[in-house]
Amino acid sequence: MYPLIPLTVLFPLLGFLFNGLAGSRIRSEKTIGWIGSGTVGVAFALGVVTFVKMLSLPVHLRAQTVELFRWISSGTGTPGSLNIPFSLLVDQLSIVMVLIVTGVGFLIHVYSIGYMHGDPGFWRFFSYMNLFIVAMLILVLADNFVVLFLGWEGVGLCSYLLIGFWYDRPFEKSTTSDAAKKAFIVNRIGDFGFLLGLFLIFATFGTLTFRPVFHQAEAFLPGDLRIFWITLLLFLGAVGKSAQIPLYVWLPDAMAGPTPVSALIHAATMVTAGVYMVSRTSVLYALAPTTMMIVAIVGAVTALYAASIGLVQNDIKKILAYSTISQLGYMFLAAGVGAFAAGIFHLMTHAFFKALLFLGAGAVIHSLHGEQNIQRMGGLKRYLPTTYWTFLVAALAISGIPPLSGFFSKDEILTKAFFNGSFWLWLIGFVTAGMTAFYIFRLFSLTFEGTRRFSDSVHPHEAPLSMTIPLIILAVLSISAGWVGISPGLGVRLWRLEQWLAPVFEPASNVLLLVHEEANGIEYVLMALTFFLVAGSIYVAYTIYVHRKEIALQLGQRFSVLYKILFNKYYVDEAYDAAIVKPLVHGSQKLLWKWFDVGIVDGTVNGIAKVVNVLGAVTRRVQTGIAQSYAVVFILGLLFALWWLLFS
Repeated sequence: MYPLIPLTVLFPLLGFLFNGLAGSRIRSEKTIGWIGSGTVGVAFALGVVTFVKMLSLPVHLRAQTVELFRWISSGTGTPGSLNIPFSLLVDQLSIVMVLIVTGVGFLIHVYSIGYMHGDPGFWRFFSYMNLFIVAMLILVLADNFVVLFLGWEGVGLCSYLLIGFWYDRPFEKSTTSDAAKKAFIVNRIGDFGFLLGLFLIFATFGTLTFRPVFHQAEAFLPGDLRIFWITLLLFLGAVGKSAQIPLYVWLPDAMAGPTPVSALIHAATMVTAGVYMVSRTSVLYALAPTTMMIVAIVGAVTALYAASIGLVQNDIKKILAYSTISQLGYMFLAAGVGAFAAGIFHLMTHAFFKALLFLGAGAVIHSLHGEQNIQRMGGLKRYLPTTYWTFLVAALAISGIPPLSGFFSKDEILTKAFFNGSFWLWLIGFVTAGMTAFYIFRLFSLTFEGTRRFSDSVHPHEAPLSMTIPLIILAVLSISAGWVGISPGLGVRLWRLEQWLAPVFEPASNVLLLVHEEANGIEYVLMALTFFLVAGSIYVAYTIYVHRKEIALQLGQRFSVLYKILFNKYYVDEAYDAAIVKPLVHGSQKLLWKWFDVGIVDGTVNGIAKVVNVLGAVTRRVQTGIAQSYAVVFILGLLFALWWLLFS
């Protein structure tokens, strides 16, 4: 039914193989860059063709499985047998994710041609980026949990390779390779929970294929203990992959990689994997109301927590990193109150404006020769006009200013949180919206407005076309993408993403029986409150950091303790280091190494060697090499034998 879908995965894989095997021998950066970018562009085109094909089919025929080959087969026909085909599930949810991953991924690849120009690892960079796209496509197209886990681990591996791409460069108090290892290890914690969830799914349902699992799950009653543990363990994996409390600490350090890597990880690939997985298994979560509440609370608290840290950071990429953590919290808040379609909607709009923010930040860093501190920028509006206007669009979109995309998706989440969640969940999301607008326009004002604060030896200039064209396209998408999810409460009837995704989430909706609000006064009031809060936050941020900078200094001095806590990110990294890292290192050295490895293992091996050595020293005396001695021993032996025979 969808013959082009396997090619969607194949083309980026071919780009990875070509650049990975032959890239070091190709001198032309243009050839490497366009092969890496072109294969992802072809994958996007194939995804568009598949999407158009899907539109022409009846709703009940749109979801199809494409089996490529039989992968794992164990105990066929016997109880407990495990049969895992390498199959791709093409439905309304997976095709949306394919278009996001390949579309935004293609623009980031094109941008990278200019950004990575002259880097000695140019071919290696594009090889890793292509592999990242392959792993993410496998994840979102998987027909079963095992293939999904393959893509899940694949994006983890690629993030490790790309975060530590400049492995010999310093990063904060360590190196980029340390940041890569941190990301890899923290994600393993979540992945351990995810694996336990898969084992429990197989033990409960006897299969790991999505459709049979979801079909059998409909027979369970809400609140079943097995479903609770399955969903909680799966959510632990999502917490690690999508950087939620308490496993978020790897994502800010992921800024050690090149800026296009940050854009790819934060916008279109790895961090959205957890949101996608929870949405894909929505029917299981609908049967676990306790887990749903945990998801909503973790998402809401993470959104507020990360936004508060972003208020005072000075590294342009770190601010955007905490912004990503906060926006992911919004998505989990939506999933936790049963608004899975709203979460995917915000995932889509966030992919556009967050990729634009990161790529715009990359253009700024590129023009300032690596400078990332916004306190040493300022006045860049006149030097980088294209970057300025596109960055402004992204800033307005993430803040939620109508009619940009972020307004519609964020409003949808807050409305669902109010009607289907609780007032307190809505309030946390509401306050977070104001904080988001403030820290984004603090960043924007200190970067582009006011007077220049960078060195006179630096001469900023606009980025090349390979970098600015993706910015313009993403700006257009940041403006227009929200209209595919416009709320009916606004009185506009358009093709809606929620309607498109409805068949995927229908089983969960049937269990949850959520409130479906139409146009009413409460929704308008909520929208108005959010708009005025956001607009006010933008005005305050612009006023303080452009016209009244002394206010920022006064506030910092008056609330110095709070400022220090926020600036040091609540000292969570230091607490983890003191409570977990150092005890593990110390225990490994003292207990596992010196006592067990050296004392027990090495001691046992060395002790056996010493015993053998002593026995050898004793028995060695028998073999003297003197013939007379051997004759004496021989005669004594004969005499003993005769004595034994005669007198025994």
